[in-house]
Amino acid sequence: MNVVSFFAGCGGLDLGFEKVGFNVVWANDFELSVAETYKLNHPKTQFVLEDICKLSADDIPECDGFIGGPPCQAWSEGGRNLGLKDERGRVFLEYIRIIQAKKPKFFVIENVEGILSDTHIAAFNSFITSLYSAGYVVTYALLDAKDYKIPQDRKRVFVVGIRQELNKACLLPNPTTDHPITLRQAIGDIKEQPQFYSEKDVVNQQYTSVLNHDVYNGTYDARFMARNRVRSWDEVSFTIQAQAKNEPLHPQAPKMQFVSADKRIFAKGSEHLYRRLSVRECARIQTFPDSFRFVYSNILDGYKMVGNAVPPRLAEQIALWIKNTLK
Repeated sequence: MNVVSFFAGCGGLDLGFEKVGFNVVWANDFELSVAETYKLNHPKTQFVLEDICKLSADDIPECDGFIGGPPCQAWSEGGRNLGLKDERGRVFLEYIRIIQAKKPKFFVIENVEGILSDTHIAAFNSFITSLYSAGYVVTYALLDAKDYKIPQDRKRVFVVGIRQELNKACLLPNPTTDHPITLRQAIGDIKEQPQFYSEKDVVNQQYTSVLNHDVYNGTYDARFMARNRVRSWDEVSFTIQAQAKNEPLHPQAPKMQFVSADKRIFAKGSEHLYRRLSVRECARIQTFPDSFRFVYSNILDGYKMVGNAVPPRLAEQIALWIKNTLK
């Protein structure tokens, strides 16, 4: 089956669908910084760099399904949390507009947990109503990535719709493991020292063996130092973030020491052990294969691509359930 991808980013969601046999024939994003990475790793897919607001149904090839995760900043409790008052939040409506116009057999929408909060649930319910009125059986669930063999806490909302005349409903996948993958299992074999960059440095992207083993070495602000940012080797990671300054710290360091309710410090005598996870370590935790190369000249863009992506292993589970449902 052929699918098209919106808000494709570097293509984590696409990678999962490709893994189970879907053909991603066309992909769209408006961020120039993701274009080279997407095209390098998805050479068979036509990539269109354009604002979704400027796209019509005629611009999109015939396909069986749509996949995509509209921008999440407007719905995130860690962001401005403005919902439809934010221009980025209204982009969700553009995705629905194209679904209504093109009417694929199925669609997938991914977004942050905050879209189900009391602040935004009314808007979310209106989205579901619009999709139902467009002729879809709609299912949604809040899934935690760590339940699907992905070594991080990462709760995300997935919405799946299947055209009503197909007389099918897709239940989202049950957890695949009771034993989460640990940081030791995910990144414990990466022994090579990373390269360090500030946001002002140009990343040389010259690697001996481990691709994208680059670390942002900017300062840690008061918000970052307000709580522990280290998970041990035998735990899952904190959520991989899109902002470099907020990435979790490497498990080689001891957990940060408590000072007060809103302040932690690095353990005395171990300060040299504290560093952020590298772009490649974040990609491993997101379940990207080591062969997937992220192209960037600014370290911030590397982290942003990885952190915004849907973990390919979770995307694969969603794709497999849709594939089995449509059989």
